[in-house]
Amino acid sequence: MAKESIFGRISTLVRANINALLDQAEDPQKMLDQLVRDYTNNIADAESAIAETIGNLRLLERDHEEDVRAAAEWGNKALAASRKADELRTAGSTADADKFDSLAKIALQRQISEEREAKAAEPQIAAQTEIVDKLKSGLNGMKEKLEQLRAKRSELLARAKVAEAQTKVQDAIGSINVLDPTSELGRFEDKIRRQEAIAQGKAEIAASSLDAQFESLEDLGELTEVEARLAELKASGKPQAAIEAE
Repeated sequence: MAKESIFGRISTLVRANINALLDQAEDPQKMLDQLVRDYTNNIADAESAIAETIGNLRLLERDHEEDVRAAAEWGNKALAASRKADELRTAGSTADADKFDSLAKIALQRQISEEREAKAAEPQIAAQTEIVDKLKSGLNGMKEKLEQLRAKRSELLARAKVAEAQTKVQDAIGSINVLDPTSELGRFEDKIRRQEAIAQGKAEIAASSLDAQFESLEDLGELTEVEARLAELKASGKPQAAIEAE
C-alpha cells in the first residue's frame, strides 16, 4: 500500500463532517453503520502500513547507528596505527613506521566511508520519521472519529427507541379514546344507550296500558250506578232524586 494513498484516505476520513454526511443520508443509521465499518477497516489498514513504515525506519536507524559506531571504531584504529607508527619512527624503525602509517590511512578511509554512509542516511531517516509522525497523528484522528461515530450511532439508536416507544404509547392512547365514536367503547356506549331508550319506551307503553285499564274500571263503575238507578226507577216508578226528596 503506497504511503500517498494512506495519507489520502486518512486525510479524507479525518476531515469528514459526520453531521453533514448524516444530513444528506436517506437512512442515517445505515450511513453510520457503513461509516463505522469504513473507519474500522481503514484503521486496520493504516495500522498495518504504519507498523511496516516504523519497521523500515527502525532498520534505517540501526544501520545508521552501526555506521556511526563503525566510523568511530575505524577512527580509533587509525589513531592507534598512527601512534604505533610514531613510536616506531622514533625508535628508528622507519619501514615499520611507514607500514603502520599505511594502516592508519586505510582505517581513515574506512572511517570516512562509514561517516558518508551515516550522513547519507540521515535525511532519509528524518523523512521517514516525519512520515511516521503524520501517520500516527492521522491514525489517532481516525480513532477519535470512530469513537464519535460510535457515540453518535448509540445516541441515534437510543433516540429511535424512545421515539418508537412514544409512538406506541400514543397509538395505544388513541385506540382507547372513549370519546371517539368509532372506538369499541364508543360503539358499546351507543348500544347501551339504544337499549336504555328501548327499555324506557317499553316502560312508557306499559304505563299507558295500565292507565287505560284503570280508566275502564272507572267507566265500569259509572255504568253500574246507572244500572242501579234504572232498576230503582223501574221499581218505584219515580226518579231517584224525587224519592230522596220525599
